[in-house]
Amino acid sequence: MTEFDDRRRMMVDTQVRPSDVTKFPIIQAMLTVPRERFVPDAQREAAYADVLVPLGGGRSLLEPRTFAKMLDAANIAGDEVVLDVGSGLGYSAAVSARLAQLVIAVEQDEGMADETQSLLTEAGVDNAVVHNGPLTQGAAEHGPYDVILIEGGVESVPETLISQLKDGGRIVALFMEGTLGAVRLGLKVGGQVSWRFVFNATAPVLPGFQRAKEFVL
Repeated sequence: MTEFDDRRRMMVDTQVRPSDVTKFPIIQAMLTVPRERFVPDAQREAAYADVLVPLGGGRSLLEPRTFAKMLDAANIAGDEVVLDVGSGLGYSAAVSARLAQLVIAVEQDEGMADETQSLLTEAGVDNAVVHNGPLTQGAAEHGPYDVILIEGGVESVPETLISQLKDGGRIVALFMEGTLGAVRLGLKVGGQVSWRFVFNATAPVLPGFQRAKEFVL
């Protein structure tokens, strides 16, 4: 067992399980996927810490606790297709792929998208595909999706993404209001999404997910 294997188990035992995440598939996936491979080399020592890990370009990998609780809320089934928006270097896609039938990972930075696909291939993840394009546009050609996960903060969720969610599908997003954030689970019924609060967290707002500024005369 390597040092990173020990850190991975400690991450699950001290950050994930105590946060009331007990679903076996999630625990097993987070015990299995080598998180240290999906961060920049300079950040490997921080890969399993309870912090946002910088990925470059103002982007961050969510803390293990936040990500695990988002997965718990999404409740992904083995026959479902997931849209993973803002996948960074692919950790969220690699974990989600162990829960789902197929994951489409959207990344708008071309260099990051290419590196993510290479990392997923090297890790033997054969049911996750990286789509290079604007995060707010999703990947309509592969939809509709059973689940949409947004891997970072949002101030609003564009209708472009909502339209790619199946009726009866779920979407999990971290809504930021200043420095305070709330993860919400959305359920789409009759073409409309109703949201409910799940837990508090924080993360930088992803590019394109800022709320439109209102002008007051």
